[in-house]
Amino acid sequence: MFAGDILLGREVAREVRLRGGASPWRAMAGRLSGADFVFGNFEGTVGDPHDCPKGGGPCLVVEPGMLPLLKQAGFSALGVANNHSADLGAAGRARTRAALAGAGLAVLGSEESPGFVRWGDDTVALLSLTLVAGRDGLADTVPSPEVARRLRLARTLADWVVVSVHWGAELADWVGPKQRAQAEWLVERGADLIVGHHPHVVQAPECVRGRPVFFSLGNHVFDQKYPATKQGLIADCRLGDNGLSCRPLPTRTGADTSFPEPALSAGVAEALPCPVAAGAGLSVDGWRLRPFTWEGRLSTGAIVLEGTAADGRRWRTPARPLMSLEAGALAPGQPPLLFTVERQPSSVDGEDGPRPYVYQPTGHGLVARWRGSALAWPLIEARLIGDPAGQAFVCARHRADSFVLLNPSAAAGGGTRTAVYAWNGFGFSGVTAPDLTARCDGIDWE
Repeated sequence: MFAGDILLGREVAREVRLRGGASPWRAMAGRLSGADFVFGNFEGTVGDPHDCPKGGGPCLVVEPGMLPLLKQAGFSALGVANNHSADLGAAGRARTRAALAGAGLAVLGSEESPGFVRWGDDTVALLSLTLVAGRDGLADTVPSPEVARRLRLARTLADWVVVSVHWGAELADWVGPKQRAQAEWLVERGADLIVGHHPHVVQAPECVRGRPVFFSLGNHVFDQKYPATKQGLIADCRLGDNGLSCRPLPTRTGADTSFPEPALSAGVAEALPCPVAAGAGLSVDGWRLRPFTWEGRLSTGAIVLEGTAADGRRWRTPARPLMSLEAGALAPGQPPLLFTVERQPSSVDGEDGPRPYVYQPTGHGLVARWRGSALAWPLIEARLIGDPAGQAFVCARHRADSFVLLNPSAAAGGGTRTAVYAWNGFGFSGVTAPDLTARCDGIDWE
């Protein structure tokens, strides 16, 4: 289940205290706690309200003592990608993550995305994005190469990809052209389900290119007084024989309270008419590769890969800071290898950045065939491209600077270069074939 904006400060906190510590979810008993996984947008920063800076718009601060109410209500994880996560600066961001984790809740922001959660053989990737900047000016951009890369990683490793996104115009109950174009881009890049928030009012869900999109779930627990802000939706999603299907569960909040309750007195809302089949997943030379995480628990950060063979053999890797991974026959007539890009520090200059690796899956795990040695220029990202002979080549997108004169900001403003490389058994050599160069130059990294 996915809920919209959640504020546990201001008048919500005051009402909790006046009601003797009562949970805002007391009228929702069983609706959330009965689900396998519940995710919501945590609107605000954990800290002391007296620390709010003067000016700059509303400052949403939540005192730590309110957080156990989220776990008691049934929440599994909270998204912290929104325009109020920086209301108390960088220290507030870090404190919020630590406090939510301390309350037993998984935390997902843009920098941790994608996270992964598994139930049996089903793997779901979850990204949390904000397209609305906060006090520090930080926000994601759609379209962008960075979000596209995160979606590719999620799409490669998961059966389904969910994007929780903070976007749109506040108090607008319609979907604007920019918001719709962003939804189409996210779906085209791999999103199977989009759950939106920030407008604080419901925007009607619909199918976009065959995928369910809840443009705005509206407020879930909030203290706004406009009548439209008293309506909300929960996206109730199920994994079954027909794939992923979702239906809207309406909620309502009384005029004199911030505590929601179910809005349907009878019957059940119909599912959106766009169930989504599972993706193909990643298999390399007979090994199915998936992120390992404990059943039903959202895993974020460095990824532990689990390899499973048809005969039941399995292994797990150490956690790796994966940015992307693909399988391909890097040499004609040879078994496919795993090509990854990982964020690792350089042993030469200590700079933290993307490094390419090549692994061979075996019965004992992944054996490194090539360990992150540099290509010709500092790397941004890389992808495999094939040719009719069945060989895969590496198309790399580089920064415009060099290893002699490093300038990480050189990629800004389009200062990049592309190059093609072929596997030589011990590393990579540059390729100047015009057709491969043209294909590499033509890749849309967004």
